[in-house]
Amino acid sequence: MKLIDISTIIETNNPSDAPHQAPVIDYVKHDETVEMMMKQLPGSTHDDIPEGKGWAIEKVTMSTHTGPHMDAPWHYAETMNNGEPARTIDEIPLEWCFCDGVKFDFSDRDPRQIITSIDFRAELEKIEYTIKPQDIVLVESGAGPYFGKSNYRQKGVGMGKEATLWLLEQGVKVVGTDSFTWDRPFPIVAEEFRATKDKSIIWEGHYAGKIKEYYQMEKLANLHLLPAYGFKVICFPIKIKSAGAAWIRAVAVM
Repeated sequence: MKLIDISTIIETNNPSDAPHQAPVIDYVKHDETVEMMMKQLPGSTHDDIPEGKGWAIEKVTMSTHTGPHMDAPWHYAETMNNGEPARTIDEIPLEWCFCDGVKFDFSDRDPRQIITSIDFRAELEKIEYTIKPQDIVLVESGAGPYFGKSNYRQKGVGMGKEATLWLLEQGVKVVGTDSFTWDRPFPIVAEEFRATKDKSIIWEGHYAGKIKEYYQMEKLANLHLLPAYGFKVICFPIKIKSAGAAWIRAVAVM
């Protein structure tokens, strides 16, 4: 068995982070927590603490969409499945988070392109695979190599509404990408919207969740190390009550 880490890292001063999602990590070192430890041990002195050092603690402030994370239907809209109350991230069935994976390599595509069901079907024919219910679909978008760089959020091909719904009709519940977003990059969509005023292009992949329930992972890593299929994906989200997203440590099991 081989484990492949398909999660990006959460760190400060990463130029790939959007300003509103950039994490703040306060690192409290061992020699800064001695007094804190002494308060837990009434009557103790500094000399009683082994080596005069306490514990290391990190205080983190960040968005639920910082780093590798999973979006729930509540993130997309208040309803899913054409009117049902949208589920939050703590309500995802756990059996959907440990399933067979299938990877689609669209890394050579232009980020301005919208991936359609035709693209998925063509790739399936090429790799000689048929999607089955609860397969976790991973997309190598082309953005992966740019993680850690300031242009990361402008890279990576996006999934359209039609393609997303087609995947869901095959029984897929969880998808993922190594891009900043399942959709096309925001700057590209913004430029096209300014020219056309076509509101249907805004967040179209995400909004597929209004019609059919699904969960999506963003900011994955190392998808180029995976074969097209023949692996499992582990992607349990942190259980945050009533949240629209949560952090994951996604791993591929070969």
